[in-house]
Amino acid sequence: MAHPHLPSTEAAVTAIREIAQEFNLEMTVTDDIGADQTSRRTSSGAFAVLDPDGSLPHEAYIELGGSPSVTVQVFPEDDAKIIVEGIEFADVPRDAVPAFLRSVHGGLAHVKGRFFPPGWRLIVPLPGDETYREYVPGTSLTAWMNKNVR
Repeated sequence: MAHPHLPSTEAAVTAIREIAQEFNLEMTVTDDIGADQTSRRTSSGAFAVLDPDGSLPHEAYIELGGSPSVTVQVFPEDDAKIIVEGIEFADVPRDAVPAFLRSVHGGLAHVKGRFFPPGWRLIVPLPGDETYREYVPGTSLTAWMNKNVR
């Protein structure tokens, strides 16, 4: 399923803000603007603010309050890193971030255990046929994860 297109980091922040209001969550945003400020701009020259094409890259770090603990880092390269209860989901397309957060806060995300190989996986299904799965290291789960074991 195609997600609504979010053409910029600011559009993604606005969409996340709407989700935070929908689920009554506190939200803190930190913006890094300029090639000298964004985390992935190692190829930029010293004190370079613009990209070689003249654009001004914008990266945002968002913390959502409540349970589960969620942080989102939206990159200028059309992707994001989402951390749910300490479990990192890297390279989530920027357009999929709102659906991902709705799944987590809407009760669709869950933890599934396996006997072989032993371990836990945090599973975040999105509308359509898209699912994100990440291994949960260690043997102890957080309170939110324990509540969402299937």
